[in-house]
Amino acid sequence: MEDSTRKLIDETIKGNDVVLFMKGNPAAPQCGFSSQVVGILDGLIPGYATVDVLADGAIREGIKEYSDWPTIPQLYIKGEFIGGCDIIKDMYADGQLEEALGLETSEVEPPEISMSASAIKAFSEALQSDKELVRLEIDPKFQTGLSIGPAKPKDITVKAGELTLHMDRASASRARGMSIDYVDGAQGPGFKIENPNEPPKVRPMTVKELRARLDETPDLALFDVRPPTERDIASIQEAKALDPDAQKTIMALPKETPIVFHCHHGGRSAQAAEFFVSHGFKMVYNLMGGIDAWSQEVDSNVPRY
Repeated sequence: MEDSTRKLIDETIKGNDVVLFMKGNPAAPQCGFSSQVVGILDGLIPGYATVDVLADGAIREGIKEYSDWPTIPQLYIKGEFIGGCDIIKDMYADGQLEEALGLETSEVEPPEISMSASAIKAFSEALQSDKELVRLEIDPKFQTGLSIGPAKPKDITVKAGELTLHMDRASASRARGMSIDYVDGAQGPGFKIENPNEPPKVRPMTVKELRARLDETPDLALFDVRPPTERDIASIQEAKALDPDAQKTIMALPKETPIVFHCHHGGRSAQAAEFFVSHGFKMVYNLMGGIDAWSQEVDSNVPRY
């Protein structure tokens, strides 16, 4: 590693209480692991420093050598290397991450969860031994997982008839009022889960719908999450770059403001849209097909790449 790279990493870590080396930025994480860690940190502290390793190859490889850790993301708190995604999730689940951040570890009461008789029966039949139990996991995006597995330290438990659900602290805080049923559907039987805590979802928007919206509302909040190198190749005239200043601007908008995000094909902008939905925005759209679809269906003068 070059001395200049080591110095930059060192100064960044020492100059900030909390630093996350990640792919992308909090508004538009460029990998699922970075997105998970951002979701955890956003739920605990109001702000923290981030470094987009995709923007600098020297930093990307240098931080791996600096930390002696092969993957991204990497979290530092008060100059100490904490770990990657799995370690951070485990620390969050048992309260250690709050302690590391200097926060009081909050007590989480077991949530009220209703489970139908058919769901209880389905799980009871799936359990193979007394050592197996049902685990419930709800991630920061409110994606729910039900599985069979062992108990873990500091699990929070909820009784449902003769069945006991096990979950970590984070999942328990997101599960209040949840209902679980087991029903017959078009593709066969499966679990039906309803969670009143789930935030509004990202809405899809076609490129033709966007064109009509822009004709009606020229100052529509439209943001391009792609890096400058891609925007230099092709861009939608009305779109603004989603940089840190733009992120601050969005955060100051009323939560009912319609906001549209786009990228090349729609994947990266979906992550950005989910970030702002998680922060309470109610009318967030992702442009389906991205600027590539715009070039094909709306404006052929916009280059494809």
